[in-house]
This record gives sequence, structure tokens and C-alpha cells, in this order.
Amino acid sequence: MSKVAQGEWVTLRLRMGSHDAHYAGELVDGARMLQLFGDVATELLIHLDGDEGLFRAYEKVEFLAPVVAGDYIEASGRIVHVGKTSRKMEFVARKVIRSLPQDEGGFAPSSAEVLAQPVIVCQAVGTCVTPQALQRLGASRTSG
Repeated sequence: MSKVAQGEWVTLRLRMGSHDAHYAGELVDGARMLQLFGDVATELLIHLDGDEGLFRAYEKVEFLAPVVAGDYIEASGRIVHVGKTSRKMEFVARKVIRSLPQDEGGFAPSSAEVLAQPVIVCQAVGTCVTPQALQRLGASRTSG
């Protein structure tokens, strides 16, 4: 099993579909970004501890740009601190491909463009917990 070192980023990329749209104009609910961060956290914990652990809390969440159906999002996270059972993580979600509306140059509802510079749509800091009894990979521990 490969192991992600503390500070190393893990990234998921996926397309927001019409099933993700919750508001007018095909706008995706910000909670969808938090769901992606949860998936990233789960992967990080599996690499570190060999267990999915539990998400404990967010201490900071910022929604910075809209996401609509058809956008491609890269959700990334890394562990910034490892305690006895707690794992503090930083997350960022970037739009890397955007749906291109017809009034902005799209030829059809299916038009899209790759962004030259990804747009940060959400960032957060959170803490997950893996009980000691479930830490089967023996990650190095610090106090906390």
C-alpha cells in the first residue's frame, strides 16, 4: 500500500452534473464541495492510518466562486498536523473546466472550455479523528 506523507496533496477530479445543481441557473450547492473534501479526507486517512476515520469539524470554510452543472472540479487536501488521534487538514477546490454558456461564446448547451488558470471555488480547514485502536498502519505520532 502506498502511503501519502504528511503535507502531500491528494486530488480528486470530477464533473458536476445536473443532479448536483440545486439552485436556479444550474448552480451547485456549496455543500457539494464539502462532500468532496470529505472524500479527500477519507483517502488521506486510509493512506495514513489504514482506516477511514471520522470527520470531526471544520474550523474555516470559504466559498469563493460559483460552480454550475458542467464544471469540472479538482478537490485537493493534505494533512498539515498529526496528533494522537486527530489529523488537521487543508482543502482547496478548483474549477479547471467550465461550462460555457451561449451568451459567453458557447455554441450549444454542451459547450465548455478548459481554464488557463484554475479558479479556486472553495477552501477549508478541518479536523478528522482516527481512534488509536483503528490506526493499523502505525503512522508516526506527535502530541495532540
